[in-house]
Amino acid sequence: MSHPVAAASGKLPFVVWVLAAGTFLMGTTEFVIAGILPDIAPDLGATVSHAGLLITAFAIGMIVGGPTMALATLRLPQRLTLVLALAVFAAGHVVAALSSSFTVVLAARFVTALATGAFWAVGFVIATTAAGPANATRAVSVMMGGLTLANVVGVPAGSLAGHVTGWRGLFWTLAALAALAAAIIGRFIPRIEQRAQGSVRSEMRALGQGRLWLALAAAVLIMGGVLATYTYITPLLTDRAGIPAGAVPLVLVAFGAGALGGTAIGGRFGDRRPMATTLPAAAATALVLLALIPLSTTPAAAVVLVFLMALTGFTINPVVTALAVRFAGDAPTLTSALTTSAYNTGIAAGSALAGQALASSLGVTGPALVGAIFAGLTLLPLITLATVKRGTTRIVVQGAADAQIPTPRETAVATQARS
Repeated sequence: MSHPVAAASGKLPFVVWVLAAGTFLMGTTEFVIAGILPDIAPDLGATVSHAGLLITAFAIGMIVGGPTMALATLRLPQRLTLVLALAVFAAGHVVAALSSSFTVVLAARFVTALATGAFWAVGFVIATTAAGPANATRAVSVMMGGLTLANVVGVPAGSLAGHVTGWRGLFWTLAALAALAAAIIGRFIPRIEQRAQGSVRSEMRALGQGRLWLALAAAVLIMGGVLATYTYITPLLTDRAGIPAGAVPLVLVAFGAGALGGTAIGGRFGDRRPMATTLPAAAATALVLLALIPLSTTPAAAVVLVFLMALTGFTINPVVTALAVRFAGDAPTLTSALTTSAYNTGIAAGSALAGQALASSLGVTGPALVGAIFAGLTLLPLITLATVKRGTTRIVVQGAADAQIPTPRETAVATQARS
């Protein structure tokens, strides 16, 4: 499925851009709920804190779906896997849009997340194979760019659409876009059987590297800290900062811009000095989240702190992701899925605890306190990593033996360039 002409000219195949669009769509679905929780909760007879479980359920589905689907779809036709994943994704949104039961909507979100995990597991393989070894990193970066743009554009636009048309209208739109993506992918991706790259036993054996789990722990904690606060950012902005509900999507744009900038900073400085980049960023994230508690009564301060929360928190992501894959040695495929699971483990734990804090006497400042604790705890695995001698592990990449894992800088810079 490689395209020699595209590889020679430096242009990426069209299928890569289609897959990036699918990543954009699924990333929007995961995080857009944060902006419309106050609309969904009363319609389903739930409190805002209880409705936050819709984000937790999706995160849990991704935790299970990433590594499970990475292994389960090894021998399925690639095109069939992607089309089925998008079909299930669309069906999940239709079921949710038609239901008035919180339990049904919660189950639909979980199933939708499983489909998202399948799409990610197969999509990265297809993108790198179609682009060829010379353009594999660029192809992955473009797909990652789809997720970044989901935070910058998709989530604010989806939140605005949810306020205008209602959350059910937004879900119908997402279902229609998923069906369209399935049709396009069915048209442009060749019918090629996917074959297992190595054995499951060798992949599992390579996961015994201790530094890998330290990097994954850092991913869990930093994402848990940022998303614990982000999940319930709408009630904080409206009830405490006094920002109108219609202006919340603009604040989400600031969050997305911060995430984009943080990814670029991590990529720029994290390749040569990973610990010098991540340790200050984790400490800064904890301080920003703590500052959000007393200073969020002022709209301007709240917006600036939301931007800084994303800027500092997302600086860590490209660094720990690249470190995790490098530490995994010859298990890059499963590790990539585990990295996604790690981030979603943080989202699930952070949002669940933040929901409890929101319902407590802490009120709308509770999630920020939970987030600050998570971000502070991120320092523990990072400090431990800093005391361990760095290796120069090399891995086997799809289609290219003995290729070194891209540095955080290469990944993030390519992401920004192609976004």
